[in-house]
Amino acid sequence: MRTATELTAALRRRELASRELVDAYLDRIAALDPRLNAVVTVDAERARAEATAADEAVARGEPTGPLHGLPITVKDSIETAGLRTTCGAPELTGHVPARDAVAVARLRAAGAIVLGKTNTPRYAAEAQTYNPVFGTTNNPWDPQRSPGGSSGGPAAAVAAGLTALDLGSDLGGSIRMPAGYCGVYGLRPSYGVVPNRGHIPPAPTGRADLDMATIGPLARGPADLGLALDVLAGPAAAGRPGPLGRLVPRPRRAALPGDADRRGAARPEPGGAPDRRERRRPGLLGPGALGAGHLDRPPPGRRGAGRPRPLRAARPGGLPGPARRADRVGRRGRRGRRGR
Repeated sequence: MRTATELTAALRRRELASRELVDAYLDRIAALDPRLNAVVTVDAERARAEATAADEAVARGEPTGPLHGLPITVKDSIETAGLRTTCGAPELTGHVPARDAVAVARLRAAGAIVLGKTNTPRYAAEAQTYNPVFGTTNNPWDPQRSPGGSSGGPAAAVAAGLTALDLGSDLGGSIRMPAGYCGVYGLRPSYGVVPNRGHIPPAPTGRADLDMATIGPLARGPADLGLALDVLAGPAAAGRPGPLGRLVPRPRRAALPGDADRRGAARPEPGGAPDRRERRRPGLLGPGALGAGHLDRPPPGRRGAGRPRPLRAARPGGLPGPARRADRVGRRGRRGRRGR
């Protein structure tokens, strides 16, 4: 069971045919998934047709994408055009989206072939993977145990070798926990890096974003996560920034007034005396800031100049002189009030 990175390289070198790879995964799903219940909807006919077309494009020498001919699966909370997407909810058993989620469309545009959908708890809202539509997904290492959730179907499918790569989602650990439970790799991108459009919840075909939820890949190797993220990341549409663009506005200025003057006057010449702030607070912003035991050289002209000395560890309340004196005055005042 090779990684997605290894498989895409083999497909480019024509050591493997995409149709051959799709058939191998479909055979493996038929043999192993009845015990796991990870892949809940299979699109075998379309996957084989797309794989044949991918092989023909390679034979003609046409330009190909980074995932060309690679079979993948998609969590059942992420919409796929022409392929049932239920999010484990009985009221959505007949939901067949007319278009792909943005993330799925990007994977297809890069050449990926969707084999089917992987299981999730109802509305992706549990740390296990059971729903009333498809039932329970089991951990491939021990079918008596849970693969976690809510991307338990994706993690189990990747771990069992039923897919080369899966597209999951995560709000509070829904990629990370199943990846850990099943011994695979998962990535929760920062919010807004990958568009959420087409994820359920919110409502099917809706245009709202679910706060803090992210779509991300699960795979058999760490390099696969980077391979997928390079395809997935970016604003929701050209000229229309997604959540990341809204959260991180463009800077109003490239520099503050007077920066050049401050940069030119901030540092004394080598061997020169430090400024008054450094003499008043030795080591606070210099080498001594790293903690006790680091060496700090006293200013020239003071006793012991030229001989490094270790800094003492800071005591509680051990700020420079004025702060210590203020602290002592405050303690005396508190004792006086208690005495009354």
